[in-house]
Amino acid sequence: MRDESTHQEVALITGANKGIGRSVAEQLAALGMAVVIGARDPLRGEEAAAAVRAAGGRAYAVTLDVTDPATVQEAARRVEERSGRLDVLINNAGITGSGQVSPADAHDQVPSSVDLDMVRAVFETNVFGVIQVTNAMLPLLRRSPAPRVVNVSSHAASLSLTSDPDGPFAALLPSAAYAPSKTALTALTVQYANELRRDGIPVNAVAPGFVDTDSNNHTGFLTVAQGASCVVRLAVLGTDGPTGGFFGAEGPVPW
Repeated sequence: MRDESTHQEVALITGANKGIGRSVAEQLAALGMAVVIGARDPLRGEEAAAAVRAAGGRAYAVTLDVTDPATVQEAARRVEERSGRLDVLINNAGITGSGQVSPADAHDQVPSSVDLDMVRAVFETNVFGVIQVTNAMLPLLRRSPAPRVVNVSSHAASLSLTSDPDGPFAALLPSAAYAPSKTALTALTVQYANELRRDGIPVNAVAPGFVDTDSNNHTGFLTVAQGASCVVRLAVLGTDGPTGGFFGAEGPVPW
């Protein structure tokens, strides 16, 4: 049974039970969107959705593990049943492999000694999971008068920034898992944008910045609300907005 207004935009955020994803859901709900909380843990997903509703927003949770095709297809079915379409897809779910985005102690990410199973797991979530979710949601996005897709990447995805020996990433250990997976995600973003441009579906990547989350043991200097605001700006683009871009709070991020 459909319970969203035909005039209210619907946004699905993966990995939305905590951190940046949850803040994105809260901010979009505050802007008047109905938000769908995608979470691997149904209890945590429902808790996040309940918090959005308690704050006056419209929200419901779907169990969604981006590496599990069955949950992805079921989530698409739930969105179709409840809303009939999808206006915004935010591919936020991701893992670091080592547990830290800026791996000062993450020696397990160094290319010469990395565990290949860990690399595969990171790519399974951060790259293949995005393909799986996006493709499952495309039929619903095509029903929207103004669909948008936002992929949550990282400044660590930038080859220009990470290859500069005097740049901001020079002090960090090399990464064979997290950073390359996000580089692949930005490349994938461009390819989706190229394919979907003719359909009027903008697809962009965003680097939220060094945000205080579990993934960096809460060492980030930006709040989750600040990191989420970059994502939200791309999620509310008008029909004349960019596509195939890579953006941060400072503007375009170099490839």
